[in-house]
Amino acid sequence: MILWIIFAFMTAVAIFAVLWPLGRVSRAAGGGSDLLVYKDQLHEVDQDRASGLIGEAEAEAARLEVSRRLLAAADVPAPAFMPDAQPSLQRRRWAAIAAMLILPFGPLGLYVALGSPNLPGEPAFARVNTPGQESIAKLVSQVETHLEQNPNDGAGWEVLAPVYMQLNRFDDAVEARKKALKLNGENATREADLGEAETAAANGLVTAEAKVAFERAIARDPHEAKARYFLGLAAEQDGKIEEAAALWKALLADAPAGAPWVGFVREALARATGAPAAAPGPNANDVATASDMSDEQRRDMIRGMVTRLADRLHGDGADVEGWLRLVRAYVVLGDRDKAKDAAADARRALGDHPDDVKRIDDLIKGLGLDG
Repeated sequence: MILWIIFAFMTAVAIFAVLWPLGRVSRAAGGGSDLLVYKDQLHEVDQDRASGLIGEAEAEAARLEVSRRLLAAADVPAPAFMPDAQPSLQRRRWAAIAAMLILPFGPLGLYVALGSPNLPGEPAFARVNTPGQESIAKLVSQVETHLEQNPNDGAGWEVLAPVYMQLNRFDDAVEARKKALKLNGENATREADLGEAETAAANGLVTAEAKVAFERAIARDPHEAKARYFLGLAAEQDGKIEEAAALWKALLADAPAGAPWVGFVREALARATGAPAAAPGPNANDVATASDMSDEQRRDMIRGMVTRLADRLHGDGADVEGWLRLVRAYVVLGDRDKAKDAAADARRALGDHPDDVKRIDDLIKGLGLDG
């Protein structure tokens, strides 16, 4: 409704702009302009006499001549209109009628014929995100084309890298992170992001390259939370459970209020210390109890958790993330044969999902279990 009001207002303004000059009547000045000229001449004569340029006799003669012309011009009747006023007035009337018809109804007719007057209104965001229009894949393709033509656009690589992560294109994310790091400069956040991408590309295994990136991040900023978490994960995967727990405890102690990653780190610490997995996080007593355990006792607790995970997966094998965790857990515990068996079970359970099977195979290669 508001749009139609705006259209009506704009149409009225357009009509007024056309009719205003058409409605003005051009009147001739008759002798009006001559009268002004002769009056100016009388004034000039008086100035010349006052300045001594002419004598009194010459001035008087000039005044008489100008006065005669002035009287003659004043006696000429001024016509109301120019000689062609009547035909011009007729044309203006027809032009005004045509403008009043064409301006409002012409565009309306075109819109009805070519537009979509019956289409319901939609917010701009809904129109942009309508299925079949700008898909994420198409937008990514456009950014990739831009970066092919502008490979030194560091901001573009910075934007594209997390999108690759969301699309599980981890190898592409690693390359994008490396280019962003090179073009935009080194800092703790970019180093940690690179390590995260390298870890994701290795199916959750903190590789040597990823660990180096996290260590560089910590060297630049000892409080970089992402790097601290993954260094704890690297320690856990290397079988250094106490070191992993210590890193995660320190991270939780330094966590700002409301940090979104606190729950994730608590789960990791619960896994390392043997606290119940269903608990939201280890409380002080749980951590103290686990800290008093011997390494063998703690490993027994971890084995119990791994066994429960394996039992669940054999009952419901559609959880690829669970299979990946189970394989890594067996490697951490040193049970490489069980890790291979779990991978074989995962392939059978996920046989209808080739992408998930590929993730299992990639993890096996990354862990060196394919030999």
